[in-house]
Amino acid sequence: MALRAALHQAGASALSPLLQFPEPAADQRLIPCPCGRQARFRGLRSRPLLTALGGVKLTRPWYLCPHCHEGQFPVDRELDVENVDSSPAVRRMQALAGSDAAFDHGRRQMALLANLEVTTKSVERAAESIGSDIAKGEQREIRKAVQLDLPVVIGKPIPILYVQMDGTGVPVVKKETEGRKGKTDGQPAHTREVKLGCVFTQTNWDEKGYAIRDPDSTTYTGSIETSEEFGRRIYLEAWNRGWSRAEKKVVIGDGAEWIRNIVETHFPGAIHIVDLYHARQHLWEVVRLLFPNDPVPQQAWMKIHQKRLLDKGKIEKLVTALRTLPHADPKVLEKIRVEADFFEKNAERMRYPKFRKMHLFVGSGVIEAGCKTVIASRLKQSGMFWTVRGANAIIALRCCFLNGRFEDYWEHRRAA
Repeated sequence: MALRAALHQAGASALSPLLQFPEPAADQRLIPCPCGRQARFRGLRSRPLLTALGGVKLTRPWYLCPHCHEGQFPVDRELDVENVDSSPAVRRMQALAGSDAAFDHGRRQMALLANLEVTTKSVERAAESIGSDIAKGEQREIRKAVQLDLPVVIGKPIPILYVQMDGTGVPVVKKETEGRKGKTDGQPAHTREVKLGCVFTQTNWDEKGYAIRDPDSTTYTGSIETSEEFGRRIYLEAWNRGWSRAEKKVVIGDGAEWIRNIVETHFPGAIHIVDLYHARQHLWEVVRLLFPNDPVPQQAWMKIHQKRLLDKGKIEKLVTALRTLPHADPKVLEKIRVEADFFEKNAERMRYPKFRKMHLFVGSGVIEAGCKTVIASRLKQSGMFWTVRGANAIIALRCCFLNGRFEDYWEHRRAA
């Protein structure tokens, strides 16, 4: 470790002379100012800069506009260090550390792995700044999609392309929930819903006919936003993954109304499947009302209604059975009616034997796992409370990295 520190120090010493910029030539002492006039060279100015090799001193020309009195450092802009105290390489490390774990943990990781002493706040600022920049880039692409200005994605046909969606709550600061109702009547909300989507492909299935997801084919996109905004977001991700080239297009969700609306708006003609395990949960809601705290009759009832009706796609018979259930409590009957309506509305999306014959997935396990790996593991740790802006920045950053697009982001940033 001492040798590493010495080598870093030697590297910083070698780097420092490269960051000592000379005075501009006589014919380069005037540059355009954003106000429309010209800024004049007023001398060299120095400041400290943290690089991947350690601290160095950056000396560069300073220009001042005599009309608007705004100063400029063109070198800072060229080096991508404008208004920040660290190099792009350091901010890149901070962003990854901050996206993966708590910001203070990221600070410790920077010291241990990179031999760089940074503050917790600097890790937070770097992660949220880069995440926000990624999110802004996503919004630009989404606006193009709204204007139907989408690139044609050329490539081989895709046998089966899946889109899955779900929502999960993230704890937020109090100001982000003002005027929002909580899950319990009379209680304020403590979370905001992140809508997360994923896209993946399938080529094969096993000897029993069960679908096999293509390795490393899953990409994610998500944000705290309205279902209308998220619909455009997930459509763009699907398009970029080759939606137009897919021979079979499948959307899987939990049957929520906002997911149905997105499918009808953005994915008409796709095979829409209600996740089998969510459908079973709805049946469990019914059986718990009928036989509270009595597992034996619960299991017997489920054996008939789940295995013989739901799992076999006989939804009409299941709806009839639910609507004719007797019960003395009107409130229980009303709840059962609501569940019956759910199955009736989603009948065509619950033909599970038909879907299995097509070798398709009938469960939303991929997005369920995504809610844990992308969202919960980072944003739902003990004691965390987020602003919507901060949460969305970290979500964008995590999705970018998990999708394998983080290097592309930096290449585009350097080119810009």
